[in-house]
Amino acid sequence: MSDRSTTHATFVIERDYDAAPARVFAAWADAKAKSKWFGPRLEAGYELDFREGGREHFQASGAGAVYAYDARYENIVADERIIYTYKMHRDGVPISVSASTVELLAGGGGTHLRYTEQCVFLDGEDTPELREHGTKEMLDKLGETL
Repeated sequence: MSDRSTTHATFVIERDYDAAPARVFAAWADAKAKSKWFGPRLEAGYELDFREGGREHFQASGAGAVYAYDARYENIVADERIIYTYKMHRDGVPISVSASTVELLAGGGGTHLRYTEQCVFLDGEDTPELREHGTKEMLDKLGETL
């Protein structure tokens, strides 16, 4: 019998930022701006081709492991919406596959961000709770950089 498994999860995180949607969108679209808040310290070789069909890739070390992130941008509406899929690996072992939607809604002189992630966690290598927690921290850091 195989030890393989899948765990499916969906989570939604909402944040309000005191910045216009164009500024929040630019923080996702520009490699230099994104490297200030996205994920762990990005190492050499970070790539961002922010366009529909474009890809994003990075590797980062942490907790004694090397993590790889590979994304593909599926749909982009300037200043309004970003939809992408991504895979995560730890030490070359696949740990998850996700589809993420970032919605930017103007209001009150700022932006209401709604982040929805639909994930499949593979073989017990990661958990929904850890991913949601890490994403919340990342979106908080985005707010600090704006």
